[in-house]
Amino acid sequence: MCELLAMSANVPTDICFSFSGLMQRGGNTGPHSDGWGVTFYEGKGCRSFKDPMPSAHSPIAELVTKYPMKSEAVVCHIRQANSGAVCLENTHPFVRQMWGKNWTYAHNGQLKDFNSELPIHFHLPIGTTDSEHAFCWILDQLHLEFGAKQVEAKTLFGFIAALTAKIDKLGVANIIITDGEYMFVYCSTNLHWLTRKAPFGQASLIDAEMAVDFQKETTSNDIVTVIATKPLTGDETWHKMAPGQWQLFRLGELVTGGLASTDNENA
Repeated sequence: MCELLAMSANVPTDICFSFSGLMQRGGNTGPHSDGWGVTFYEGKGCRSFKDPMPSAHSPIAELVTKYPMKSEAVVCHIRQANSGAVCLENTHPFVRQMWGKNWTYAHNGQLKDFNSELPIHFHLPIGTTDSEHAFCWILDQLHLEFGAKQVEAKTLFGFIAALTAKIDKLGVANIIITDGEYMFVYCSTNLHWLTRKAPFGQASLIDAEMAVDFQKETTSNDIVTVIATKPLTGDETWHKMAPGQWQLFRLGELVTGGLASTDNENA
């Protein structure tokens, strides 16, 4: 399966360190060699880098590890294809506009019968993956439930949690969704997270010979949360999420969460 990586921070922060570890799993220390992508938010804008090449051998991925693009919200994905051909249009993360915002989505897992179980009408996929289809279905449901105006976060992401729980019933659905402000995370089988804040210490990557002393790179007010399929460092305490658990982060801090349910009649 694929692997996910995301970051939520209260100050513009680069993800070079974490991405340097993740990219090695795309064809070097891991089998996820069917493409990779990353989306950075800068204010209301976002920019994405994608490549159907293995990230461990991609010159574009090498650029991302060396170019410290600072962002408060980042979503990354390395792919091991199981639905759809290996090509650019099937490469995560997927970005769509809604309510005047760029929404970014990445998925790890496989879904069965998604065409019949998740009918879509308004947001049509560009590629052929189960992942993008599920994203388009979520956007359809948000449009049908809330119309033309985005509602407050607790209501919105509680509804999204119910939608992701329904998707999860079709197979495996570890999911990350962000609008650039809030970072929503749903665990089907395997997701971990950690929050770095003062007092900061040193961290060493598992997949590359690289270490950072965050005390030298941060201020006492910085808060950075990293979410990953598997822990990226071996000397920090990562929290493993439970199946069916969802969490919502904003500016690096955990806002709310719980165990998802499909009780919502529209989900």
